[in-house]
Parts: sequence; structure tokens; C-alpha cells
Amino acid sequence: MITKMTGVLTRVLEDEVRLQVGPFEYQVLVPESVRRVIQMRTGAEITFHITEYLEGNAGGNRFVPRRIGFVTEAELEFFELFCTVEKIGAKKALRAMARPVKEIADAIARQDVRWLSTLPGIGATTAEQIVTTLKRKVARYAMMSAQPPLPEPPADAVAEAKPKANGKRRPVAEPVVAPAEAVSVVADGQVIDDVYQALMGLGHNPIEARNKLDSLLQSGKTFKNVQEALALIYANKG
Repeated sequence: MITKMTGVLTRVLEDEVRLQVGPFEYQVLVPESVRRVIQMRTGAEITFHITEYLEGNAGGNRFVPRRIGFVTEAELEFFELFCTVEKIGAKKALRAMARPVKEIADAIARQDVRWLSTLPGIGATTAEQIVTTLKRKVARYAMMSAQPPLPEPPADAVAEAKPKANGKRRPVAEPVVAPAEAVSVVADGQVIDDVYQALMGLGHNPIEARNKLDSLLQSGKTFKNVQEALALIYANKG
């Protein structure tokens, strides 16, 4: 069983990423909370803590191996704990973890069924079951520090230039992520998560909030905090 994978992040899709490890590209499923942290790290080397499960079809005659990845080992441990709740499997837990582990654990610890029922795919009955099952098991996750920013891509990343007339190649320093100014803006995943939370607080549902945040990040516009990000998001609103 694979427990950790390190490779170059080649693509970030809606609910999965692609990781290049040597000559192979792997599909790794990620929850929304992880996606927000890494979505602008394409081209950088990233390590995922991995768990695996088999996904079967309705007839039970075909099984596909799936990998789920997390940035920290604590996130993976919480996911596995979350899956111990009755009627919550890997797919449902993956969808539900749209918020940082610390926030979900804190809500469980304070038995906030209403807050938990706002997570994707979690209704009031399931939220109550989560509290009943996990309320005495999440204290250390509720006290976790905020997700640290991922390391910057190396500034001196070297790529090979086209051959010169004499057939020799010369190294040329190239930035790993483009546009370059976007690196400093989104390197701290906590800022991105704060913007997402702010959009949710303003009444947007999770899909609307994610679409607005994605559009902002893809625009390449710079922002240093939540206020600047919201100003950019609503700049074109009448």
C-alpha cells in the first residue's frame, strides 16, 4: 500500500490532481480544502500523504483502485477517523471535507450539528451521528495550528534551452509557476482559504464561492489579504 507520494503537480482539476512521478502520471483525489491550498502550485514538487480504496460499480464486478491525497499526515488521519462514522464512506468523506480539518473538528467538539450540516453531502441526521461518534476523539485536531504554507518552488529552477548552432545546450533559469507575481500572492494557502470563507459568509454557496475564487486566481490579479481579494472579485459588479 502506498502511504506517501512525491512528484511534480501537473494539473489541478475539480476534485482530483495529477502528479508526475518519474515517467508516470498518477491521479490523486483531493478534498476541496486541499485543492484550495495547492491549486496554484502547478509545476512545483509536492508530497501527498496517501490512502487507497477500491471503487466498485453497482454490479460489483469491476473495481478501480483510487488514491486520496492530503498535504499533512494529520489531515489523512482525520479523514480515516471521519470514515469510521456509520454510513460515511471514502467518497462521502472526501466530498464533506470542504473546510479545513481544524474547523470541522472544532465543530464536532462543540457539538455544532447545524454547522456540520452545511458541509457538502451532510444532512442533519448524519451531522448528529458524526457528533455522537467523534465528539470525544477530535480534541487534538481541533487544537491544530493553521495549515502552513507549502514551500516555494526553487527560484533557480533550471530548464534546458534549445540547442545552439554548435549542438550544445545551455541551462536557462525559468520560473516554475506563471505568472510570476502569482507565486507570492497564493503561496500562503491560508489567505486563499480565508477568502473562500468570506465568500461563504457573504451568502454564496460552496460552488459559487469556489468559482469566484478560481476566477480571481486565474486572472493573475494580485492581492495580499481578504479585503483586497473581495474588492477585486466585486469590482465589476454594478
